[in-house]
Amino acid sequence: MDFLELPEAGSVTLANLNVPGYLLGHRAALVSHDLTIADGTITDCPAGTVIDMKGAMAFPAFIDMHTHLDKGHIWPRQPNPDGTFEGALNAVRGDAGAFWSATDVRARMEFSLRCAHAHGTRAIRTHLDSHSPQDAISWPIFAELRADWSGRITLQAACLTACHYIDETEAFRTTADLVAATGGVLGTVTYPNPNLGTQIDGLLAAAAERGLAADFHVDETLDPATNTLREIAGRVIASGFAAPVAVGHLCSLSTMPEAEALATLDLVARAGLNVVSLPMCNLYLQDRHAGRTPRNRGITLVHEMKARGIPVSFSSDNTRDPFYAYGDMDMLEVMREATRIGHLDHSDPDWTRAFLTNPAAACGFEPPSLAPGASADLVICRARSWTELFARPQSDRIVLRAGRAIDRTLPDYAELDHLMRTA
Repeated sequence: MDFLELPEAGSVTLANLNVPGYLLGHRAALVSHDLTIADGTITDCPAGTVIDMKGAMAFPAFIDMHTHLDKGHIWPRQPNPDGTFEGALNAVRGDAGAFWSATDVRARMEFSLRCAHAHGTRAIRTHLDSHSPQDAISWPIFAELRADWSGRITLQAACLTACHYIDETEAFRTTADLVAATGGVLGTVTYPNPNLGTQIDGLLAAAAERGLAADFHVDETLDPATNTLREIAGRVIASGFAAPVAVGHLCSLSTMPEAEALATLDLVARAGLNVVSLPMCNLYLQDRHAGRTPRNRGITLVHEMKARGIPVSFSSDNTRDPFYAYGDMDMLEVMREATRIGHLDHSDPDWTRAFLTNPAAACGFEPPSLAPGASADLVICRARSWTELFARPQSDRIVLRAGRAIDRTLPDYAELDHLMRTA
């Protein structure tokens, strides 16, 4: 620990913290607040020890609601050959077919979880590539890891298939049953095709039949003619689907005619969809052409969504795989980059909802809280203001879980070297 020494026993008050104002019912982006911790929880009882935190910023531990733990860290053996979306698809297909055994998937997922934990994440939704026979490999591994990591990171999984897989009724039903048996979320990737409406209806019906939420990868393209989001929203409304629905990416909204984009968002608001934006991955893939500077960056219309009451979240997405060569499962990095890319500064003061409250609600995770009785799961940074927070990576942050500082040592990439030998 670099700048906070906690007593071994008894209660402690962390005085003069700066915390997100909305968590305390304030309109200001940051407010000064004292937090008392006893027996691992936040309390309003008097403290035995008081520590002046001198304005250090503190957040409840983060929620990362859109990741791909099963793809993570394959870059050394399977890089994206040209940085394009098509290059990523082909590279991952080749890697999965050659290497994704239970041993390989488990080791890479575990590595990512250790990174996320060290950075201060307490809950994750991961997508799992689930076309047969990979579903029978990855889902049992996920269930084992969920049990192993209980108490450190709450894990949730959504199946990831192409929407045409829903047409293969028997195979899709088998996958849906596996997802239900593991307590997961039913998901797919949508793209324009003659059967799209039937496919969306089929997924929603299968989810409703099994009591599952739904999660869609949507319109991860800059083609302004692509708008499967509108179809999803309309089908959710028409079906009366009651469980939470998440939609991620939505890049084409940034290039389609403004009137069509805004009319689509009105429909999304009516449908009650939860949006998750993945700006780091989208900037990596979108509008990439050899020898040409990118013009369009692919971030979806987060300000227009928020203005309509649509819950918006930001998440990590891919980590060191062909879809994104970088990343470390660090939600503070996501917050920093989303603020810069999406111009969240000079905007509403409660954008931190998008990294805390909104993803927790979308996934059904325990809501973040600084109220008495909440677990003292905190990320504390020496930074005292937003400009200090985002100017540096906050590598000296303190992560408290149940009131105790965890070991923040990150795993060494060399631990995965034995898996990176190519065929």
